[in-house]
Amino acid sequence: MQTKARSRHFIYTDWILIETQFDPEQLQSKETVFTIGNGYLGTRGSFEEGHPHALPATFINGVYDDVPVVYTELVNCPDWLPLVVIVNGDRFRLDQGEILNYDRQLDLRQGLVIRALRWRSPSGNTIDIHFERFASLADPHVLALRCKITPVDFDGVIEVQASINGYPENQGFNHWEGLDQGKTNQGIWLQRRTRNSRIELGMAAKVTISGTEASLQVSTAPGYPTLSTTYQAKAQQTVTVEKIVTVFTSREIETPVPAAQEKLAHLPDYTTLQKANLQAWDEVWQQSDILIEGDSTATFAVRYNLFQLLIAGPQHDDRVSIPAKTLSGFGYRGHIFWDTEIFMLPLFLFTQPAIAHNLLSYRWHTLPGAQRKAAHYGYKGAMYAWESADTGDEVTPRWALESDFYGEDVRIWCRDREIHINADIPYGIWNYWEATGDDEWMQKCGAEVILDAAIFWGSRVEFNPEQEKYEIRGVIGADEYHELVHNNAFTNRMAQWHLEKAIAVYDWLVDKFPERATELEQKLKLTPQERSHWQDIIAKILFFYDPSTELIEQIEGFFQLEDINLAEYEPRDRSMQPILGMEKTNKSQVLKQPDVLMLLYLMRESADFPYNKKALQTNWDYYAPRTDITYGSSLGPAVHAILASDLGKSTEAYEQFMHASMVDLEDNRGNTKDGIHGATAGGVWQAVIFGFGGIQLTENGPVANPHLPPGWTRLKFKLHWRGKWHEFDLRPGQVAQDITNQLKSLQLSLSANPPNLRSEASEHQTASPTSPAPSSPPVANPQSQSEATHNLNIQGFIFDLDGVLTDTAELHYLGWQKLADEEGIPFNREANEALRGVSRRASLMLILKDRPYSEAQIEEMMERKNRYYVELMQKMTPQDLLPGAIAFLDELRQAGIKIGIGSGSKNARTVIERLGIADKIDAIADGYSVQEPKPAPDLFLYAAKQLGLEPEQSVVVEDAAAGVEAALAAGMWAVGLGPAERVGAAHVVLPSLAGVKWADLRAKLSNIARQKDLGTSK
Repeated sequence: MQTKARSRHFIYTDWILIETQFDPEQLQSKETVFTIGNGYLGTRGSFEEGHPHALPATFINGVYDDVPVVYTELVNCPDWLPLVVIVNGDRFRLDQGEILNYDRQLDLRQGLVIRALRWRSPSGNTIDIHFERFASLADPHVLALRCKITPVDFDGVIEVQASINGYPENQGFNHWEGLDQGKTNQGIWLQRRTRNSRIELGMAAKVTISGTEASLQVSTAPGYPTLSTTYQAKAQQTVTVEKIVTVFTSREIETPVPAAQEKLAHLPDYTTLQKANLQAWDEVWQQSDILIEGDSTATFAVRYNLFQLLIAGPQHDDRVSIPAKTLSGFGYRGHIFWDTEIFMLPLFLFTQPAIAHNLLSYRWHTLPGAQRKAAHYGYKGAMYAWESADTGDEVTPRWALESDFYGEDVRIWCRDREIHINADIPYGIWNYWEATGDDEWMQKCGAEVILDAAIFWGSRVEFNPEQEKYEIRGVIGADEYHELVHNNAFTNRMAQWHLEKAIAVYDWLVDKFPERATELEQKLKLTPQERSHWQDIIAKILFFYDPSTELIEQIEGFFQLEDINLAEYEPRDRSMQPILGMEKTNKSQVLKQPDVLMLLYLMRESADFPYNKKALQTNWDYYAPRTDITYGSSLGPAVHAILASDLGKSTEAYEQFMHASMVDLEDNRGNTKDGIHGATAGGVWQAVIFGFGGIQLTENGPVANPHLPPGWTRLKFKLHWRGKWHEFDLRPGQVAQDITNQLKSLQLSLSANPPNLRSEASEHQTASPTSPAPSSPPVANPQSQSEATHNLNIQGFIFDLDGVLTDTAELHYLGWQKLADEEGIPFNREANEALRGVSRRASLMLILKDRPYSEAQIEEMMERKNRYYVELMQKMTPQDLLPGAIAFLDELRQAGIKIGIGSGSKNARTVIERLGIADKIDAIADGYSVQEPKPAPDLFLYAAKQLGLEPEQSVVVEDAAAGVEAALAAGMWAVGLGPAERVGAAHVVLPSLAGVKWADLRAKLSNIARQKDLGTSK
C-alpha cells in the first residue's frame, strides 16, 4: 500500500468535524469520512448536486446480490440524495463556477452533515447554499434533507429538482431491475428489485418549500422520478427546500412500496424528525460516549470512530452483521470477516448489548452456510467462511484481478486456509455470554455455533505419529504475509481454546438444559467419542514454545526464515510486501500484523496460556520490531497500543493509538475512499478502555487499573456488565487510591452489616477520589470563619467567550449592523449594548422591535447574520484573545482547576479553535447544548455537569447581566467583567482579566463566603 502526505483541511472540535476547503482530489475519501447512517443503512458523504468523480452510495445492511461468476456484494441502493439547483440557467456544481466560501461539518452528536457554500456561477451570479441531512436513528426507514438557498447579489430564476436516482452502480454494475414508479398526493415513489437475490425495494419522497410562493411539478422519467419547482428569486431572500424520504425492502416487509408510502404520509415535518433523531442519539451517547480531557484531537478522533461503528450496528435485525468497511464504501464488497467478532464486537458488548446480540445471532442464522463449506472441503461440522454475506457461504473472491493487462492474476488463499475465524467467532460468543449472562440465547443459539464449529476442528487436525502430537497444516495465520504455513501458533492455540470452551458449554447444557443438549447431540451427531477426541486434541496439539524464555515460534520453521531489519527500509510510504515481493516476503521474518502478539492479547483478559507479563515482554521484544505496523494491516496499531501500554511504553502506545484513531480522518493508508476501517475503529475503543483505562473483568465486575497517556487529565466512560452499568472517571496519579477505594466499597457491600451506602454504589466505580463536601457560595451553612475559608471548594471555572476571553462582541456587532443596514433598521453601538449575553433570536427581536416579520423571514435573518459573523470569525487568531486571558487560563490549569466554556453561541467551538486554546478547555457548553438561553441557568449547569462538578464548586466569568443572572440562578459563584452597572449583581466585579491572579480572586471569594456565613449565623 502506497500513501502520500496531504492536507485534509480539517478542524476537530469535541463533537464536530469541520472541513474548511473543497479539494476535488480528496473527493472520494471525504465521501467516506462524511458517511451517515442508522444501523439499517449508511449513506456516503456525496454531494446532493452530484460531482463527475463522485462515488455516491447508500447501502442497506443485508441487501446482497451476485455479480455473475465473480462474487457476491452489498448492493448500492437507489440514491435518495439528488437535489439540483439551477441558477439563472447555470446548474450549481463544484466543478464549475467559483467557490467563494466552503464549510462542511459532521456533527457526531446527532449524525448530521451540514454544508454551507457561497458560489459564483459562470454567469456571475453569487448564491449562498446551505445543506443538511441525516438518517434518522429514531426511525431507521426515514431519511431527511434540507437546503436553504439565498441569492446574494441578484434577482432571477431558480429551479430546484429533487429526485430519486434508480440507477445506482457498484462501480460499473447495476444490480437493480425496474418494476414500477409513480406519484401520489405526498410526492413520488420508486420500486426496484435486485437481479439475482430478488430483493424488492420501495422508496418514497416528498418535498416542501417555504420562503416563496412556488408549486411542485412531478416528472416520472423512467428510473428517475423527480419533484421540481421554479420561482422568482430575490436578492437576500432565503428559500428553504425540505426533502423527506422513506425506504423499505422485502427483507423486512412483504410490500415495501405501500409501506414506504404509508410511512411518508404520516411523518411530521423536518424539524420534528430532527428533534426525534437528536433524542435517539442522546440516548446512545449516554451509554457509549468516551470523555477525554487534555487532548482535543484524541477526544474527537475517538468519538468519530465510535460514531462510525454505531451507525453500522444493526439495532433491529439479527440476520445481519457489520461488514469490514461498515456501510460506508465498496471495499471488500460489503463482506463480513473476523473483524466483527474480534475488533468491533467489544464496543457493543459493553455499551450496546442488544446490538452485540444481533451481530452474533447472524452467525447462528448463517450456520448452514458454514456447514456447506465444511462439506465442500471434506470436513465435518461448521467451517465458517473467511468472507461471508447473507447466507454464510464463502464469498471470498478466488482471484484478485490485476489492473495491468499483462500482469498475473493473484490467487486469494484466505478462503481455503485462513481458518482461525472458526475459533474467533466462538471467542466472541463466549465473551458475550460472560458479559451478559444471557443463558437463554446461549442455549438456543450460541451453544450450537460453538459445538458445531468445534466438530470441524476434530476433522481438520492431523495426528503426527512421530511426535504423537496433533497438527494443523496448510493454513494462513493472523499474519497474512505467510500464505502456506504449518502449525501457526495463533491458529493452534485458538483451536485448542475453542475445544476447551466447547466441552465446558456441553457440560453446562447437560446440567442446565438437558433437553437442548440431547437435541444438539442428535442434530450435530455429537457423540461421546467426539468429545473424547476433543480432549485428546487439547492435550496433544503442537505449540512451538520455549518454556525457559517463553518465546513462541509463530509458525513451524519461522526462526529459520531470513531476518529483515525493517529500520533499514525507512523512510517508506508503502507496505513491505510490494517492496520485497510476495515470494521473498513469504520467506522472511516480516509480519503484516500481530500474530503471536494478537494471541497474547486475546488470552490477556482471562490470563490463559500463553499469556503472562514475562511472555508478553519476551514476545514483544522479538515480534514488534518485525511487524510492518505502519503499512501492513490496519488491524495492528490498536493491538500494539494496548500491549505497549501494558508494558509501560506510554510514548509508543500513544503513537500507535493515534495512528489507528486517525486512519480515516487523515487517510494515512491511502484507501479511505474504499470505506471506513471498521476493525480499526473497534480497536480504538479497545485501546482506550482496555489499554489506557486498564479495565480488567472480574467476577464482581470491571475494575480499572489506568495508565493514561501524558497530557490526558481525565478519561470517563461507562461499561455494561451483567445487567448493570459501571461508570469510570479516571485521572492520572490516583490509581492506587482508586483501586483501594473500589476494593473497600466491594468489601463493605459484601459484609454482613453494610453501612448505608449510596444506592448506586454497586453500579458506579470511579478512579477519582470522593469529592470533598461542597462549599455553599450563594447560600451558606453556618460555620466558623476558619471552616468557611477552609471549605471553599472551587474546582472549576466556566468562561463566557464574548467580552471575556475575546472580543467577538465586536464581530457580532458588525454582523448585526450589516443586517440592520440591509433591512433599513436603525442600529448603533449603543443599541448593541442591550444584546450582550442575549441569544441570537432574542437579539434579533430587540433589533426588530414591533416590525412585522414572518417566522420564515426571522429564520432567514438569523441565518444571514450568522453567515456574516462566521465570515468575520475566519480571520480570528490567538492575537484576538483579550489581555490577561491566556495567563489566567494557564494559571488555573497549573492549579488543577478545570476549565469550561459557557457560551450561547453555536460557533463557540470554532472560535476556540481559532483562538488556539482548545487544549486548555475541558468542556464546552454552547448554543447546541441546551434549549433555554441565558438568563436561564441551563447552559452553566450543563457545563458544570460536563466538568463533573457541582454548581457550588464552579465559578462563572461573565460580562453581561443576563450571564451573571444565569450563574446566580445556577447556584454558582459569579465574577463580572465590565462596568458595575452592567454586572453589579456578581459576587466579584473586575474591569477585565488583565493582571488577575487566582490566589487574589480566591481570597475575595473566601471573604464573601465568610461574611455570608456570619450573616447566616446571626
